[in-house]
Amino acid sequence: MKDAFGTPQSLLILGGTSDIALATARRLIARRTRTVWLAGRPSQALENAATHLRGLGAETHTITFDALDPDSHEAVLGKVFAEGDIDMVLLAFGVLGDQANDERDPVSAARVAQTNYTGAVSSALVCARALQAQGHGSLVVLSSVAAERARRSNFIYGSSKAGLDTFTQGLGDALHGTGAHVMLVRPGFVRTSMTAGRPESPFATTPEAVAVAIELGLRRRSETVWVPGSLRLVMAALRHVPRAVFRRLPL
Repeated sequence: MKDAFGTPQSLLILGGTSDIALATARRLIARRTRTVWLAGRPSQALENAATHLRGLGAETHTITFDALDPDSHEAVLGKVFAEGDIDMVLLAFGVLGDQANDERDPVSAARVAQTNYTGAVSSALVCARALQAQGHGSLVVLSSVAAERARRSNFIYGSSKAGLDTFTQGLGDALHGTGAHVMLVRPGFVRTSMTAGRPESPFATTPEAVAVAIELGLRRRSETVWVPGSLRLVMAALRHVPRAVFRRLPL
């Protein structure tokens, strides 16, 4: 169960090598989190992440999880919940893709959509049902400001996040009043291993800053969190820019 400040004792991360997820885990372990499950494809990176969190004092387990295999999600994630209640699920997996290449290769473009949207829908529904059965717990979903409005430079990735963003809002409404809590996180450009080498966007942030925002959102039981918070106003303005003008902006 969470403590009086909303800090989870147990944490399940879908996308166990995510820089944002691991920064969040470190922050929560420093507070009260004692059990962590890292779900992801078997890799040395996943094992290294587990070893690191164990060194911080958390009982850490790894479990094989593939976003692109939704038929397996119920069985795989069910095993985690069968071990005991999970106070927080952090859905952190996703791929950026390569916009220029993906426009020429529909199969690659579909893989981005299947990972970021289809895989997320399937796994989120499995976890949401388990949290509802418990009567408590938070599902935290990493979306992106890219979901707010399509941009020429990343509309394949952005459209997949837009779908996830809308789904998460609806799921939060569906679970309202059940004891389970859904929180949508919309970061801007985050300096991670996934974005290394890419030009930074304005309002760039760090995994640690996102982790701080997630922890604060949990305490407040927020439904939507922007990182940095100023992006909320920026995107509210950009949503209303005429399309002909928006198309010419250097975004």
